[in-house]
Amino acid sequence: MIIALGVTTATAQPPCDKPVYLTFDTGHMGVAPLVAETLKKHNAKATFFLANEPTQAGGTTLDETWAPWWRERAAEGHDFGAHTWDHDIFMADVLDADGKVVRFKVRTQAGVNPPVVRELTPEQYCESLKKVADRFTAMTGKPLGPIFRAPAGRTSPALLNAAKACGFAHVGWSHAGFLGDELPSQSHPNAQLLEKALRDVKPGDILLAHLGIWERQDPWAPAVLEPLMTGLEQRGLCFAPLRDHPRYAPLFKTPEPKKP
Repeated sequence: MIIALGVTTATAQPPCDKPVYLTFDTGHMGVAPLVAETLKKHNAKATFFLANEPTQAGGTTLDETWAPWWRERAAEGHDFGAHTWDHDIFMADVLDADGKVVRFKVRTQAGVNPPVVRELTPEQYCESLKKVADRFTAMTGKPLGPIFRAPAGRTSPALLNAAKACGFAHVGWSHAGFLGDELPSQSHPNAQLLEKALRDVKPGDILLAHLGIWERQDPWAPAVLEPLMTGLEQRGLCFAPLRDHPRYAPLFKTPEPKKP
């Protein structure tokens, strides 16, 4: 009898040979319990990208109220990356007289907070990512993954190099993996988003959703999430964390100690 690692039942889990990589960026957290429940129901591993955003309850996504929720997800074996501390959306590189990138112009925008345009040095951008990592470890006792997602997916070569210099590789999403939960529900109803995803998502895709979008009137989760996961599984697909993705797996491996 073969027992899969970490599985206490007598039946081993089937191998994930047609994976998709379901990822969630933080949001107002109103649907976070439903997302967690759905993932557990499907025995699925996902990847979460964390920023310190406002929540419906009046706090923030990384405050002490939500620390137990993140701790539970970490214990379940999901992956985690940074989404910048303040949800800073990249706008442009700022150059000096010699044409060197010295700062990044960003729009700090999260939830109900009014947007603020400001500039960050590459070092400050790195500190924003590291601050998420430090807070995650304080909440869960586990290290954050060596990955990040720039808010809105907006980057530049200089920004990517700055993040890489402090240990973070960027993760975007696949074209078909844009699940549309941040689009207006009036023009992109849940039924339409579900149909598109079930039709277009293919093995290897990185899927993007959020833990609650303020502007969407008809919540995407669990209305789309549950039938989407069921439908993809019926097509023979399965869900894997980014540590299993061919591009990112090497980043998660612990270097072997050097021999004396």
